[in-house]
Amino acid sequence: MSNSWNWPTGASVGSFVARWQGPLDILVNNAGVMAEPLRRTPQGWEHQFATNYLGHFWLAVGLHHALARPRSARIVSLSSTGHFYSPAILDDLNFDRRDYDPWLAYGQSKTANVLFAVDASRRWEADKITANAVMPGGIRTNLQRHQSGPEWAAIDRSYDWKTVEEGAATSVLVATAPLLNGIGGRYFEDCHEAAVVDPIVGQQQQAGVAAYALDPEVAAKLWETSLDLLMRN
Repeated sequence: MSNSWNWPTGASVGSFVARWQGPLDILVNNAGVMAEPLRRTPQGWEHQFATNYLGHFWLAVGLHHALARPRSARIVSLSSTGHFYSPAILDDLNFDRRDYDPWLAYGQSKTANVLFAVDASRRWEADKITANAVMPGGIRTNLQRHQSGPEWAAIDRSYDWKTVEEGAATSVLVATAPLLNGIGGRYFEDCHEAAVVDPIVGQQQQAGVAAYALDPEVAAKLWETSLDLLMRN
């Protein structure tokens, strides 16, 4: 796909894609918000879905031409154990009909990032582009700015937070390790590939990746749905 793609007017991702020149070896999709009150973008997209997933999808698709040039490019897609809160609800991604829940919205966006890695690796295999999802671990930053109250304070005190460097380690591994040449569509945590589990939907788990986040059929449908959302705005 060329950088003349008709992106939504005035959006920063589209402007960046249009300005990009040359090949691209590594793309780390790391922007994020967490469990915030309901907000919508000017296009009507739910803000967590737009920030955590759709903007990254848009960026990667727009830069496909640059990623294809090295014949070895890697994409790191940031996810979270929060993906256990929700699969991707393809017929209501933006909470137009469902009651909004900040944790369900966060979970859906993080599941979507895993599904992106699955389908990007399939679709772009001929270009030798691989994409993998990463759980960096809990890192105390302003990502938690919407969490407050005594229950959160208790979690904050007891949680084994990682440093920024420790949190970045898995992303760096996935982006650079020679052992992962040609490996895509996986989910990594603590610098190793995570075990696939079949969780109770909505129930948080401490480790692993939900089987629904690796479903290739859902991944392909999400890709097409995402393109449709972008082309309609």
